[in-house]
Amino acid sequence: MPSAPAPLVLASASPRRFDLLRQIGLEPDLVDAAAVDETPLPRELPPAHAQRLAAAKAAAVLPRHGRCFLIAADTVVACGRRILPKAEDAETAARCLALLSGRRHRVLGAVQIVAPDGRRLARLVTTSVAFKRLSAAEVDLYLASGEWRGKAGGYAIQGLAAAFIPWINGSYSNVVGLPLAEVWTLLQGLGFRR
Repeated sequence: MPSAPAPLVLASASPRRFDLLRQIGLEPDLVDAAAVDETPLPRELPPAHAQRLAAAKAAAVLPRHGRCFLIAADTVVACGRRILPKAEDAETAARCLALLSGRRHRVLGAVQIVAPDGRRLARLVTTSVAFKRLSAAEVDLYLASGEWRGKAGGYAIQGLAAAFIPWINGSYSNVVGLPLAEVWTLLQGLGFRR
């Protein structure tokens, strides 16, 4: 009799990541959010920051579970070398939108997946995103929506902000919060089966 498959654990409280996994038929057996300090280190560049946080989330959650497949991820919105914060208030969101308006930026998605036997695979996925020049009225309307709350860079591409984005190059799901093609490939490479 074959043994039961190892559980799939998502080390994130993000409903977007959960929904993205469900979109490709991967419903986590358990969600266990990692409480890690997401403050960038001095002179830390965006790619290193995203990768460090994904690894820290995996390290924080893994000891709480036995043999499982664990998915940990972090999403960073970057303008040049600058890491944009998660917008927790309208003032921060407005500053992010002012910086993004009329220019391109990068969304960096770092993923770390751990197999039941302890093997780990990691990827960093970069998506380029172009914002149109935003009018004051558009910014005010978006701020009034509250959709920016808790979002890296102060926007959600899957919502109203889609009207501001004429072009992306790379993974759309990465901008939402999890690069699905890469996650699927890494899980398959580690022997995940359902």
